[in-house]
Amino acid sequence: MTARKKRRIKLPKVNPQKNRNEVPGQVTYTGKKASTVTKLEIIDYSKDHYKRIDTENIEDAFEFETSEHVTWINVNGLNNTKEIERLGDYYSLHPLIQEDIVTTNQRPKMDEYEDYLFIVFKMLHYTDDGDFVNEHVSLVVGHNYVTTFQEADGDVFDGLRDRIENAKGRVRNKGADYLMFALLDAVVDNYFSVIETLSAKIELIEDQLFEDKVEEDITQDIQVLKKEILRIRRAVVPLREVINRLEKTDTALIEERTQNYIRDLYDHIIQVSESVDIYREMIWGLMDMYMTTISNKMNEVMKVLTIMASIFIPLTFMAGIYGMNFEHMPELHLRYGYYYLWAAMILVFFGLLWYFKRKKWL
Repeated sequence: MTARKKRRIKLPKVNPQKNRNEVPGQVTYTGKKASTVTKLEIIDYSKDHYKRIDTENIEDAFEFETSEHVTWINVNGLNNTKEIERLGDYYSLHPLIQEDIVTTNQRPKMDEYEDYLFIVFKMLHYTDDGDFVNEHVSLVVGHNYVTTFQEADGDVFDGLRDRIENAKGRVRNKGADYLMFALLDAVVDNYFSVIETLSAKIELIEDQLFEDKVEEDITQDIQVLKKEILRIRRAVVPLREVINRLEKTDTALIEERTQNYIRDLYDHIIQVSESVDIYREMIWGLMDMYMTTISNKMNEVMKVLTIMASIFIPLTFMAGIYGMNFEHMPELHLRYGYYYLWAAMILVFFGLLWYFKRKKWL
C-alpha cells in the first residue's frame, strides 16, 4: 500500500520587517498608511483665547510648552518616526510610549505616568464606498495639553474643533482633562454610527435570505461582516476597560467634575459593547440561516422530483405490462385497447395529482 500524502496548509507570507524581535523602545512604524510629511494641527485655547496653527514643522509645537492655555496638538502621519521621536523627546515621553504610538497593532490601553496619561484606542468608520477603516490613535494628556497621534488625515473630531473655535458647549471653559473626555466621547459616538451601518448590512442580507433573493456572493458578504464585527469588538471591549480605569483612577490630571462625564461615557461604551455582542450573534446566525435556505431549496427540489417519480412509476408499470412480448395476453387483441390504456394512464396521472394536492404535497 502506498503511503498517503499529508495535506499541508499554506501559510500566508509574513513581513519580517514588522515582526522582528526589536529592542524595547525602538520606534518603528508598523502600519500601512504612509505620509510624505508629518502634519501638525495646533489649537491653543481658553475661555477668552483661541489660536490655531497648521504646520509641517515639529518645532512649532515646542513654543506652546509654556502656554497658560489648554493646547491640543494633533499629529497626522506616523511613518516619519524621526519626527515622532523629536516631539516625544521634547515632551519627555517614555521610549515605550513612543514605540506604542507608531505600533498600529497595539491593543487599546491606558498607562499612567507621574506627569501624563497615555491612552491608545481605535477610530472606526466606514468610507463612502462602504469600506471599513480601523485607524490607530494615541493620546497623551498632561496638565494643560493633549497630544493626539493619527496615521493619516481625516478623523471624527470636526464637531469638537467647531465647538472649540466657536466657543460652543463647555470645552472652552474647562481643562485638558475635559478635552480628553471630549475626544474619547467623539470616538465612542462614532462607534454608534458604525454599529448602525453594520446593522443595515445585516438587515439587507437577512431580507435577501427571507425573500429568497440570495446572490451568489452572499457567503463572501457574510464572511466580510464576520471580520468587521471581530475588528469592532477588538476595538470596543479593550476601550471599555480603559474608560473603566479612567473612571476609577485617582490621578491629579483628572478633576472630580470631569469624572461625572467619564461615568456617562462608560455607560455609552457599555451600550456599544452590548450591541456588538448582539450583532455578533446575528452575523454568526446568518450563515446558519443561509445553509437552512439552501437546505430548504434542496428539499423542494427533491420533493418535486419524488412526486414526478411517484406519478410515472404506475404509468411505467402499465406501459411495461402491455409492452411484454407474450403471444397470449388478455386485452392484447382488443380493437380499442391502445386507447383504453391511454385513458387509464391519463386517469391515473390526474388522480395522483389530485391526491398529492389534497395531501398538500404540491
